[in-house]
Amino acid sequence: MKIGFIGLGIMGESMCENIVKKHDDTVYCFDFVKEKIEKLVGVGAVGCASSLELAGKSDVIISMVPKSEHSMSVYKEILPALDSSKFCIDMSTIDPSVSVEISKMVKEKGAEFIDAPVVKSKPAAIAGKLGILVGGSVSAYNRALPILQYMGENVIRMGDNGKGLVMKICHNALVSQIQNGVNETLTLAAANGIGIDDFCTAVSYGGAFNWYLDSKKEALKAEDYTTAFSIANEHKDVHICLGLAKECGVKMPGEENAARVYDKAMEEGIGNEDFCATIKVVREGK
Repeated sequence: MKIGFIGLGIMGESMCENIVKKHDDTVYCFDFVKEKIEKLVGVGAVGCASSLELAGKSDVIISMVPKSEHSMSVYKEILPALDSSKFCIDMSTIDPSVSVEISKMVKEKGAEFIDAPVVKSKPAAIAGKLGILVGGSVSAYNRALPILQYMGENVIRMGDNGKGLVMKICHNALVSQIQNGVNETLTLAAANGIGIDDFCTAVSYGGAFNWYLDSKKEALKAEDYTTAFSIANEHKDVHICLGLAKECGVKMPGEENAARVYDKAMEEGIGNEDFCATIKVVREGK
């Protein structure tokens, strides 16, 4: 079984590398940035000149691209190569309705399709310990599971096509609100002379303990905003969430507040920094 991987960004490169290391057949790769292809070729992948070439050579096609329009573009391009022998896995975080549209387009060609967005960030991608949330049929999920386990240690089916993405958007929305709570209370504590070490220790003693603070403590302390997951990516996800909530008639004032912080961060030109850099917006009080 030959696997093709499209999209070798911050997450995709490590996800693809794990497949190369663990899979016992050819792994093809493609990205518009030539140097990214060369990096994966260096660890054993076979580079392709286009997504269409990759799809023609692969039995399983995995995509990991930034936005809804990118996923749609990939699948429109590879559509001529799809038939009943192909299995498509889109691991991008995109609008659920767009993913459902892509799934219908792919299935009309006889191929199978699942959405399988990931949670956690770069260190987990490197370690092959991502969480993976799947939307698709039970049979497709079972077929994809051994491949997904090359990249993640926690894989769960959430329902039919699009439901993996719904859960991913809910997950990231919750993270954004937890993050905003950390940003605000950490800033308030600092204004009263409480340092980050004591703050984190005190939080760990009670119900406010959270993985986000625990994982970002050292970065926040050092003001190190090296990107593991960018503000721009979370900004996109926050607004996908608000769009989905509007479609469903659900009010989310907490997420609207998080969106204001992210909108301001984007306006200030820090979209490429790690998403924990949103604390700068809160500290500035703008």
